[in-house]
Amino acid sequence: MGFHEVRFPANLSFGSIGGPERLTDVVTLANGHEERNTPWAHSRRRYDAGVAMRSMDDIEILIAFFEARQGQLHGFRWKDWTDYKSSSAKRTPEFDDQIIAMGDDVTTRFQLTKTYRSGDHVYQRPITKPVAGTVLVGVGDEDQKFGVQYEVDFTTGIVTFKHPPSTGERVTAGYEFDVPVRFDSDRIQTSLASFQAGDVPSVPVVEVRV
Repeated sequence: MGFHEVRFPANLSFGSIGGPERLTDVVTLANGHEERNTPWAHSRRRYDAGVAMRSMDDIEILIAFFEARQGQLHGFRWKDWTDYKSSSAKRTPEFDDQIIAMGDDVTTRFQLTKTYRSGDHVYQRPITKPVAGTVLVGVGDEDQKFGVQYEVDFTTGIVTFKHPPSTGERVTAGYEFDVPVRFDSDRIQTSLASFQAGDVPSVPVVEVRV
């Protein structure tokens, strides 16, 4: 799969609709009870950028971006304005926002993750497209120095330490991130007349596994 490390214009994704989806197989038994299973370990997000188009200039930018990705062929980064930080929406990310692992005196490479919690239940989402310049990392209760104590692969979300964190020490991180996506159609349809009448094009975008 081709992937371009370029972000869809953030001003055009602002106002789009979308969010996570799951795939659940539901079987109703003869006694009325259900069996529910899922083949997906992780959710997938879908968006529609069409509702964020506000002018013909926006449409021109969209078409140029679409053509440069060759439709569905190449993936790209997407800013989900409702969920793009390791912290809460009103806070600035800090190095201890998310616990991503526990040290074991051996492992030096860790995947960035974000934990979603509701009551006693949690879901840990892999973060594969952190935004360059935003990643802060800590070990124990101390922040680490980027480029000295750790490095970040901004195309995979892998944090690599120069020395492995000690056993039992919390490895934490704070960051902003994008969602890896592709266009979910090889066609965009719009016209000046329909746009001026208030009709907007449908521009479906779907998350991809990378």
